[in-house]
Amino acid sequence: MRIVADAAGCEGFGMCEAMADDYFAIGDDDVVVVHDEHPPEADREHVGAAVRACPARALRLDEA
Repeated sequence: MRIVADAAGCEGFGMCEAMADDYFAIGDDDVVVVHDEHPPEADREHVGAAVRACPARALRLDEA
């Protein structure tokens, strides 16, 4: 599994960071920063919930 962020689509709401700050942060430019693109399978639900919470739909999980 891989986290993919669309920096151009990010609007800086910060829902991802609020839900999973071990994987996401909102940078100084108000755009998402992914700390670890390849989270362990054990964190799939946790990371997936944060991805789904993005109101701008700027995050997705790829199965690659």
